Amino acid sequence: MSTADPDEMRTEYDFSGGVRGRHHEAYRAGTIAVLLDPDVARAFKDSESVNRALRLLLDLAENQLRPDRAA
Repeated sequence: MSTADPDEMRTEYDFSGGVRGRHHEAYRAGTIAVLLDPDVARAFKDSESVNRALRLLLDLAENQLRPDRAA
């Protein structure tokens, strides 16, 4: 049984190189972080390529669902 205080920082945690509030503005602006499965992450080199693919998917879905596109 551990006698360590659960609110104490563990010695293996090192935040000495961290920057407080580094991503604060991005999160306030509505940016979210998501985790990609490894096979999906290999297909994209950066967030710009992920966003481009998702926008293409949104455009395709929108075009498929428009009632005015019925033949």
